[in-house]
This record gives sequence, structure tokens and C-alpha cells, in this order.
Amino acid sequence: MLPDYRVRQRDYLLEIARSMTQELDLDILLEKILRLSASIVSGQAGIVILRDESGAWGVAASYGINQAFIRYFDPLLAQVPTHGDPARFELPEINRLLRDLTHSVGLGLLSGVWLPLIVQDRVVGVIFIFRNQPVQFNPNDRLLLRSFADQAAIAVNNAQVYRQVERERQRMEAILDSVVDGMLILAPDHSIERCNPAFANMYGLSLEEIADRSHEEVIVFERIDQGIPLATAVAGGWPLTPNATLYLEGDLKRPASPPLPVGVTYSPLLAPDGTLLNTIAVVRDITRFREADELKSTFISVITHELKTPVALIKGYTGTLRRDDAHWEPDVLEDSLAIIEEEADRLNTMIDNLLDASRLEAGGLQLQVTDVSLPDAVEKLAERFRTQVESHEIQVDFSPDFPVVLADEDRLLQVISNLISNAIKYSPDGGRIRIAGSVRPDLVLVCVQDQGPGIAPGDMPHIFDRFYRADEAVKKTKGAGLGLYLARAVIEAHGGGIWVEPQSGEGARICFSLPRSD
Repeated sequence: MLPDYRVRQRDYLLEIARSMTQELDLDILLEKILRLSASIVSGQAGIVILRDESGAWGVAASYGINQAFIRYFDPLLAQVPTHGDPARFELPEINRLLRDLTHSVGLGLLSGVWLPLIVQDRVVGVIFIFRNQPVQFNPNDRLLLRSFADQAAIAVNNAQVYRQVERERQRMEAILDSVVDGMLILAPDHSIERCNPAFANMYGLSLEEIADRSHEEVIVFERIDQGIPLATAVAGGWPLTPNATLYLEGDLKRPASPPLPVGVTYSPLLAPDGTLLNTIAVVRDITRFREADELKSTFISVITHELKTPVALIKGYTGTLRRDDAHWEPDVLEDSLAIIEEEADRLNTMIDNLLDASRLEAGGLQLQVTDVSLPDAVEKLAERFRTQVESHEIQVDFSPDFPVVLADEDRLLQVISNLISNAIKYSPDGGRIRIAGSVRPDLVLVCVQDQGPGIAPGDMPHIFDRFYRADEAVKKTKGAGLGLYLARAVIEAHGGGIWVEPQSGEGARICFSLPRSD
């Protein structure tokens, strides 16, 4: 049998090992190690110095030492040169520095005990215990200390690994939570192990309500435009390689909202032996992409139609006038040339609007700002319209105190010209068109009102959208749906706003505001 003191030491060491290996919080573990170390060697204070991944040394924990005194250790540790074999070169140098410091601070009355922490030839750090009595250890004591140091080194290494893993987990959690696309992490059986907030917001349920549900229960498509469902792909052998991504696009059903156009990319996470660990699903809202495609189709349709009409008229009249077998009366020739000129102007306006729309897409309109007297400029514009139309009465009614505004005169007149043209176009039976300007404390208002049928309530939210044209407008008038879109861009570039006001049976009334410059 072992002697009693050997049994006690063995039990004490087992208790220490059990206590340390159960703790994975590095800070708590280091404090516990220091207290146990001091207890074993009858020390009064101690420090733990750890070596980081870059090879630098630093005090990680202290026991029984005034914190103000800890700052003296940093310059000492900075003197330790890094070496490819820290156990042979760096540890002895640290021991020497600490012993010299102990002797000088303790006036020769203190001694130190150092316990190097080494795991599988990797230097983790060192424990240094201060004692007020000489160090006298027998071989059994040294064996106990060595065993303790080995257990402490393993515990510290485990806690460091755990802290590193925990930091990586937190970093990945933060990245996952900050991604704007929805993300799902699926187990091999397709149950949802993790869902990020973006997907929860997109889908309309909380994270807790989505977690642990089956992927096939959550990702349900009302319509699939591209690709095949995950379950179908898996049944066919997917994934065959680590980089075998799968893409699916369609309208995702949601519990309490309309279906959402999404694109889902599935990527496998495989173990070295090829076993599927997880499937990562990235869910992207493609509403804007679909809108862009629809807008592109609308653009092609509208422009093709709108360009075709004036080009056909110009070609038709030009071809007719050039016939060698006909002699045209002056009035017929004049009317034909007038139509050609009018259609050419339509083409030119349409091209200008398209160029302006392209400039907006490329980064906005450039304004040439000057002092503008809107009442005078609008009166001149109205006079030009009066010479072109006979069935409409065009009135200009600006407040006498209407101030000079700081603006791009050509752009503002482009806006007002568009509003007047629309008023004429959408009130074919004639009537009064009134351009009114009024003053507010911080802004000015300009409104254009006609006496036509007005704007349907369902069309009001969309009339400033690019290429939008109401069904009735498409049937009765020409246009590409760019005028009001550009008008809004111009007014907003000036820092103002533009809107349509509901007019029950009194025609359409569109107003815009501009900030005052006085």
C-alpha cells in the first residue's frame, strides 16, 4: 500500500485535476489554478503568464498582487526574444527575469517557484508563485508539482481552444445575423438547425417558430420558375461533389403575407470522408430583379410602340410627297410637312426623355442653378401654348409676392411644360387650364389643374413611376410614361416634392413645392 501522505497527495492531485478540467472559462480557470498553486507550495501570491499565437508573452492572471505592480511585468516580458524552441530559450529567460524581480522587490526575503505549462511540446505559459520562505522540495514534491503543472497546462490549453472556438462561433453568429440575405443551416435530415433574422423577417415568423422545423415545411413554392426542389435533387443523388451548388427560383409561400419572389442557393458542407454535415441555404429576395425584368419588357414594348407610330407617319408622308406621278396643292403640302415636323418633334422629345432617364439611372440630373422669376417664365411658356391650342383657356395666376427661387430654369419649365401638355392631352373636350403659384413660410407651391375627367384613385400612387400609364391613357393618348417620372426627379433634385391632389369631378390637379431661397 502507498504511505498515507502519498495517498493524500494522489487524492489532492485528482481533486485538483477534476476541478480544473470541469472549468472552460479561461479567466475563472486561471484564478483557480493560481489559488491551488499557492496552496500546494505554501505561497502568498502568484501570476500566470501565457504565450499567445504570435509568440508574445503577457500576464493573464494574478493572485495576491497589487494591480499597480502588474504593470512592471510588461516591460520585462517585452525583453524576452521569441525563439523557435521556447521551452529551451524563452522559459528559462522568463524564470530568470522573474527571480531577479522577486529578489529586488523582496529585498532578498522572497523566493519564487515556477511551473512551466507545456502540452505536447507546445509551450502554453508559466505559473510563478511568490513565497516568503526558501524553496525546499523533495523528489516527491517535485513529482507532485510536475503532475499539477501538466494538468494545469492541459486545462489551460482546453480553455484556450474553447475560447477560440467560442469566439469563432460568436463571429460566425454575428456575420450570419448581419447578412441581408436569408440563411438557413440544415441538418442532414433537412431539419432547420439555424435561421438568421433576415430570413425570419422575410418569411414572417420568429426565429423560435422556424427553428427545428423541416426545410420542406418552410420552403414551399407557389410557383417554380427555375431549378428543382431540394428534396428532388437529393433523391437524384445531390450532392455528388463538395462544390455542387443547387439553385432554385420562384414564388415562396409565406404564412401571413403574399408569396415572395426568391432565389435559393443550396451549398453542401461535407466531412473529409464525404459525409454530408450540413446544407447551407441562402434565400435572396429577387423582387427588384423581377421588377427590373418587367420594367425592361415594358420599356421595350412602350418604346417600340411609341417610336413606331411617328416613324411610320414620317415615312408615309415623305414617301407620298416624293411621288413623281402626283402634284400636290400648297395647302396639302403644308399640312403634310406640318405633320412630319410634329412627329419629328415627338421623336426628339421622346429621345430627350430617354436620355434624361438614362442620366438618372447613371447618377442623377445636373442642375444649372440661377435666380428664376417663375411668374414671368411661366407666363411666356403659357403664351407659347396658347398659340398652339384653341379649345383650352390657359390661365396663369401667381401670388403677387411670389419670390425669386434659386433653381434650374430650363428644368423647371420642362416640368411645367409637361404638366400643361398632360392637362391638354387628358382634357380633350377643352376647358380651363390654370397654373397657380402661392407662397408659404419656407417654400413655394405651383399647381397645374385642368377640367378633364381626372385621375382614377387606383392610378394616383403610380403616376410618377417610370413607364407607367393608366389603362385609359393607353387607349386614348400617346406617350411613353416618362414625363411625370422625370418631373419628379427634377423637383426632388431641387429639394422639393411633387404630388397629385384628389379632385372629385373637377379634373386633375398636380402640385409641386420648392424651397424658398430668400
